[in-house]
Amino acid sequence: MGQCDPNSAFFGFMGIAASPIFFNLGAAFGTAKSGVGVCSVGVMRPDLIMKSILPVVMAGVLGIYGIIMSILIYGKMTPAEGYSTFAGYAHLSSGLIVGLSSLAAGLAIGIVGDAGVRANAQQNRLFIGMILILVFSETLALYGLIIDKIDKLYDMHIKEERQNVYENIKKKKKKNT
Repeated sequence: MGQCDPNSAFFGFMGIAASPIFFNLGAAFGTAKSGVGVCSVGVMRPDLIMKSILPVVMAGVLGIYGIIMSILIYGKMTPAEGYSTFAGYAHLSSGLIVGLSSLAAGLAIGIVGDAGVRANAQQNRLFIGMILILVFSETLALYGLIIDKIDKLYDMHIKEERQNVYENIKKKKKKNT
């Protein structure tokens, strides 16, 4: 097998880098923005600090999706001889899908967490509503991970089809010779 395009490894490693960069941005924003709300609640109602910490925890959970994705992509990286440009682009898209989905989730969690814990300090009945909104915000990152896995299943199907085509071509060549 011949040498592959050296840029393919670049794109693959960019996918590995993109995932943690963006999920860390989302988790950091979500933690910081929610943390401001928690501190504000701590001044008004110190008894609600532990109840208000949930958005900060949910923002930190976003990191799990990015770590999973980075490990999965790194596990698929092969030496340059067996790593195609297509695989590099696919791994870049995987990192971007999961990373940007986690960034969006972190932005939503931060904004909802800040406003939600402040509102909960004033009206305790809003806690369940805040939790539901936070859960739906968290699912944005999960959707990115699911879409990436569906994309990988489709990629596996394409590889099987391509292999079948190559085998049929080889059979035809053998018949003609």
